[in-house]
Amino acid sequence: MSSGTDDINYQGKDERVQNLRLLAKWRATARVLTEALPYILRYDQKTVVVKYGGNAMGEEGVAKHFAQDIVLMRQTGIDPVVVHGGGPQIGAMLNRLEIKSSFVDGLRVTDQAAIDVVEMVLTGTINKQIVSAINNAGGRAVGVSGKDGQLIIAKKLARSKKNAQTGQDEPVDLGFVGEPDHVNTEVLQSIVGSDMIAVIAPIGIGKTGETYNINADTVAGAVAGALNADRLLLLTDVPGVMDRNGNLIERLTTTEARALIADGTISGGMIPKVETCIDAVDRGVTAAVILDGRIQHVLLIELFTEHGAGTMIVRG
Repeated sequence: MSSGTDDINYQGKDERVQNLRLLAKWRATARVLTEALPYILRYDQKTVVVKYGGNAMGEEGVAKHFAQDIVLMRQTGIDPVVVHGGGPQIGAMLNRLEIKSSFVDGLRVTDQAAIDVVEMVLTGTINKQIVSAINNAGGRAVGVSGKDGQLIIAKKLARSKKNAQTGQDEPVDLGFVGEPDHVNTEVLQSIVGSDMIAVIAPIGIGKTGETYNINADTVAGAVAGALNADRLLLLTDVPGVMDRNGNLIERLTTTEARALIADGTISGGMIPKVETCIDAVDRGVTAAVILDGRIQHVLLIELFTEHGAGTMIVRG
């Protein structure tokens, strides 16, 4: 008899322990929500432009968490606008179709054959995958490219390179590579005003109807500036801007950022990202942040916690 009673007592004790653990978990969740409240109020009805990089898109878990973050941002009163890249996916498709491509200063030279593939991959595959992920997470997303409604009027990007023999700068023809000349904010405001989330493929249209491939960071910066966004968030595959000792720099003014580019501290592929942030802040964006998109829920950490994440660039 006693052994049966002991079993009942142990079972009851286990249930009490489990209940206490659940209660502690719920209390922790409530504490997190309470701590996030001031930041939720701070971003209420503010526009946040997020650039989602191609390197993170191939990881299913990252893509799922990204979609959840975007939906939660919308549910807390933020108006998120997503601009996505797709360089690795474009490269893979060009290789598959045996279309050769080359790069100049990190920009893909895009001829007629390549631009058709670029548009197909960005607007027909990647854009729809992101839209589906956001919708599956409970949001209402709509995919557009810069050609839809003439959202992004583009012009041909001019580049030059120094001739090693003559020492003279000579123009380099990048083909159908462009840069934003004008962003039609009415298109985006119509989407946002309908309680939907715009997901933008970085394809622009020229004044005579030609299609342009545009760097996604550049598009995100131009869109953020045109919308007078509160935040521009660039998701990449590094923690942010590093100093010469490899330590993360958490905050920079535009003046400090320019100085770090000039002295070589900021180099390589980080230069165009920082320049995009500087340009966006100069256009009126309150702050731009370079974040590691591989971190789960990094958008929520940046927006809704005191510490934030990555490198923030502000006017000054």
